[in-house]
Amino acid sequence: MPIVPKPSVLVPDEECGCGAAARLPEGICRVTPAALGAERLLPAQPVRDGSGKVQVAAFDFDGTCIRGNSPVLLVRHLARRRMLKPSVIARIMGWGACYKARLPQNESWVRGLVFRAFVGQPAAEVNRFLRDFYDRFIDERFRPDAEAAMLAHEEAGHAVVCVSATFEPIVAAAMQRRPIQYAIATRMKVDFQGNYTDKVEGLPIEGSQKVQVLSQFCDERFGEGRWELAWAYGDHHSDRALLAAAAHPCAVTPDRPLTRTANAEGYEILDWRQGRK
Repeated sequence: MPIVPKPSVLVPDEECGCGAAARLPEGICRVTPAALGAERLLPAQPVRDGSGKVQVAAFDFDGTCIRGNSPVLLVRHLARRRMLKPSVIARIMGWGACYKARLPQNESWVRGLVFRAFVGQPAAEVNRFLRDFYDRFIDERFRPDAEAAMLAHEEAGHAVVCVSATFEPIVAAAMQRRPIQYAIATRMKVDFQGNYTDKVEGLPIEGSQKVQVLSQFCDERFGEGRWELAWAYGDHHSDRALLAAAAHPCAVTPDRPLTRTANAEGYEILDWRQGRK
């Protein structure tokens, strides 16, 4: 693993692992040794409010920032390129059917199935593949309203954090093109030779795990008790924990379960389907 700088230290590319040989795309620097986050190399420093706290605006990625689901789109892409065996694709589809039925599912297991396409390949090469995948198939799906909201928060001095269950290199690629200051996403394990495995490092950033890793990240980056989750944006019922933790929860084009929760709890409901707020 590359040496990782402490959050408060800016170091040259070759020292922090952000150069050409990095496991993340160029221009992105990891800030926590436990792989909880990435940040722009020189992000604007968030402004603290009158209480001395950084105001954090957290955004889910799939369905909120983009139209659709990036892991699903990735599986389709891998299937077209015949990078996954038909038996693996069938197991992923079965998992997806159970997920839609809201049956308990192993989040790590299905991500391991997807990464069967990359097992034994150098992490840097896989990350370039995923960055190209983002450029070709995902970036055009980025919602204009999501970008506008991020820019508004950034201009107000808030910390814009993307918290996502998708794979880390996909969100890292989005950070290069969209106003995302910090990102927390699912990271896959790399072996001692620098090749990807089909194992998740830690847990997928899903459901209540989003709140846990966001809290840990912000404690490390801004200091315990020196930040507040002021806004949270999510589209799916699995984002309930994230929205419930925010002072200003926003349900973005929510699914039916989240719509019921939003109405019951008085959350703001935003329609970002056609570029409208």
